[in-house]
Amino acid sequence: MATTVLPPATDPATQSERMLDFPDNRLLIDLCGEYDRNLAEIEQKLGVQILRRGNLLAVLGEEDTTAEAARILSALYTRLEAGREVTRADIDRELRMGQPDTATGPQAGDQLEMFRGGAIEIKTRRKLVEPRTDAQKSYVQNLFKHELCFGIGPAGTGKTYLAVAAGVNMFINGQVDRIILSRPAVEAGEKLGYLPGDMKDKVDPYMQPLYDALNDFLPGKQTAKLIEEKRIEIAPLAFMRGRTLANAFVVLDEAQNATSMQMKMFLTRLGEGSRMVITGDRSQIDLPRGVSSGLHDAERLLTTIPQISFNYFTSKDVVRHPLVAAIIEAYEADGSV
Repeated sequence: MATTVLPPATDPATQSERMLDFPDNRLLIDLCGEYDRNLAEIEQKLGVQILRRGNLLAVLGEEDTTAEAARILSALYTRLEAGREVTRADIDRELRMGQPDTATGPQAGDQLEMFRGGAIEIKTRRKLVEPRTDAQKSYVQNLFKHELCFGIGPAGTGKTYLAVAAGVNMFINGQVDRIILSRPAVEAGEKLGYLPGDMKDKVDPYMQPLYDALNDFLPGKQTAKLIEEKRIEIAPLAFMRGRTLANAFVVLDEAQNATSMQMKMFLTRLGEGSRMVITGDRSQIDLPRGVSSGLHDAERLLTTIPQISFNYFTSKDVVRHPLVAAIIEAYEADGSV
């Protein structure tokens, strides 16, 4: 695909026209979208005009925005060439990738360059999982590289989803014997004791996001059989006390709701041949006022240990509905919640 910058029709200091050549007409149709809705989305967000001329797309507008539109269109076309689809979420992600990175904390952006332009995928029984942003690619690399990883960031950034996918991949490849998924059963407004049923019935609603992730990667019957055989365990954090978790892939989700003592207890469960992933969102702490978050203390105490990977996500890494990213940014800007 060739890019040609033609002489601008107006002030050369600010206006430009870029011609992008897309040789595969079938892929170009997918790039444009039904009724050119993908092009319209980019036009609206960047304030450019995109015209189709055969296998060429002409991008007209301010010099910096036409360059950004050209980058986005080229990235989406490359995605189509690799056999992947282009959705609205993919367009939204590319639009946000051009914004300045506001990630904070150690390693927020380390080791990303080696992944640019390359495909990283996690194979599971039901689907191929593709990390989409640079932060997610770095996170997946660290999930396979380090025995202990932290994934910290807002909702919808794939922290838990990618961790469970990596665990399933290692399990089906024989790298670990078990998958153990855990969460603190912290009450966010409801009282656990008032829920109907026995203890399993009471805690299962808290564990449901973990069941959902597993069912995306393994056939339902196989998941049920593995849970029955205790090769997959989904349990509240309190149930981890006193155990040594060897040859297992262990995920602690919603770690911001673990107390400091619970976090220390969980981290010291790590056994021979195991990998451990801790995910959390600093902005969603449901602990009682005055109780310190174990996730916060772990960040403070463990960042200097080179064998532990800390991975940070921002609203740019949200892969749910594009509105989720806008909602997160609005709350972060307000700062009152």
